[in-house]
Amino acid sequence: MLLLLLSIIVLHVAVLVLLFVSTIVSQWIVGNGHATDLWQNCSTSSSGNVHHCFSSSPNEWLQSVQATMILSVIFSVLSLFLFFCQLFTLTKGGRFYITGIFQILAGLCVMSAAAIYTVRHPEWHLNSDYSYGFAYILAWVAFPLALLSGVIYVILRKRE
Repeated sequence: MLLLLLSIIVLHVAVLVLLFVSTIVSQWIVGNGHATDLWQNCSTSSSGNVHHCFSSSPNEWLQSVQATMILSVIFSVLSLFLFFCQLFTLTKGGRFYITGIFQILAGLCVMSAAAIYTVRHPEWHLNSDYSYGFAYILAWVAFPLALLSGVIYVILRKRE
């Protein structure tokens, strides 16, 4: 049982790290000496040094992506906190429904953010020299892992 709890916690922390990295790192779209993320657009030299960064555009769709990524991080942190609280306060045989629901919400938020970014980002559609960066891919990887951990929490029962 202890090994199961440890593996669930490791999975949850891995999801949380993926969400943090994909929200913070400036690698959602890369190409032509530019790196773009949710917060800023940066120009880089051929050696990889950043020359200057500009604030990202105030588009409503980008603000919705920013908000849903932040919500996914908040839901995942809250889910981990609730898991530890329920681990010590839940009665024997009880299920971790609240923890699972918040983790599933985190997964749905990151999926919504990545899907909106995929459909709406203008540089990707207009220029084929750009490609998706690793932070964008990490966001898509975090989606099924967050859903999986949320389902595991819902199924999990507390035992003595």
